[in-house]
Amino acid sequence: MTEQLQSKRIEGLDFARALAMFGMLIVNFKIIMGATGRGPDWLIWFTGLFEGRASATFVTLAGIGVALMTRKARNGGDLSTIKENRLKLSKRSAFLSILGLLLYVADWTGDILHYYGIYMLIASFLIVASTKLMIFLSSFFLITSQVLQVKMNYLKGWHPDQPFMEYLDFWTIEGFIRNLLFNGYHPVFPWICFFLLGMILGRLNLSEKAIRNKMLIISIFSLITIEVLSQVLMRLSLTMLDVNSAEFLFQTGPIPPNLLYILSNSASATIVIVVSIYIVEKFARQWLIQSLIQTGQLTLTHYVSHVFIGVGILALLNRLENQTLAFSLVFTLLFFVASILFSVLWSKKFNRGPIEWVMRKMTN
Repeated sequence: MTEQLQSKRIEGLDFARALAMFGMLIVNFKIIMGATGRGPDWLIWFTGLFEGRASATFVTLAGIGVALMTRKARNGGDLSTIKENRLKLSKRSAFLSILGLLLYVADWTGDILHYYGIYMLIASFLIVASTKLMIFLSSFFLITSQVLQVKMNYLKGWHPDQPFMEYLDFWTIEGFIRNLLFNGYHPVFPWICFFLLGMILGRLNLSEKAIRNKMLIISIFSLITIEVLSQVLMRLSLTMLDVNSAEFLFQTGPIPPNLLYILSNSASATIVIVVSIYIVEKFARQWLIQSLIQTGQLTLTHYVSHVFIGVGILALLNRLENQTLAFSLVFTLLFFVASILFSVLWSKKFNRGPIEWVMRKMTN
């Protein structure tokens, strides 16, 4: 029974990866089409739900994956196994960083993979670190990030006419480091907190319903509390600050990723992951659930394909500017369905996606 639950738990993580990827597709295609804000209020609200949250869930799941992969080294304490795992993570870090920078060269400036590679490199040194140490490090990264956001110019490096669309000095040493650590789309300060959260969650026995129930209750309570607190603080601060300053400090959107954003999105990521595990346990035999699980196992391939194939199709259709949210969402749904079908067909013959296979071949 325990082995069965363990299997379902892992499949639940794959299911959550598919959901996170779908959310990322909604956000990325909306931005690349210039569709932000171009639709009815309910659609603006709906597509806005995924901004920052889908990526945060994706990174949290990556942390869980690392915790599961290194469980033997952590529990056994064998030095050679620890070194082997550390080397493997370092190689994967290099692979993802290079792949992400290649996407950046191909004009995909919203890449997350080269940040992801750095998170993994940091994680390679924390395989056997205590949970208390990782909580301390998360707090350090989060507090330091908040101080930097207040003390430094968060817009530095971004095009003054196209903020958060074009980074002017990305390919300089100073600009690259600034973007990577401070004010890029997913900077290490504080996005590494999501990865560390995942590593902590991956140490829990998620096959135990009591643990999952506790995680779910705490996360729902935290999410509601933080979102209410965010609104209250923004309104109260308007007596001393302008609207932009109040939102900069107290909103829960991804730009900038302030303290409340990290806490709120950590809670929502945990909710998505726990609910996904429950869904897979209950409906594992359903074709749609199995198809989404297989899709989640190929997320790296799908992420790269949405840059080259998805954006390529939009370019051929001349749909990269001034599109509506409705068109953006329909295109996203069609692309996601195509991704599901590809995953199902590919999984009939192969255990891993094409890019996942290349990564393992080069790093194992």
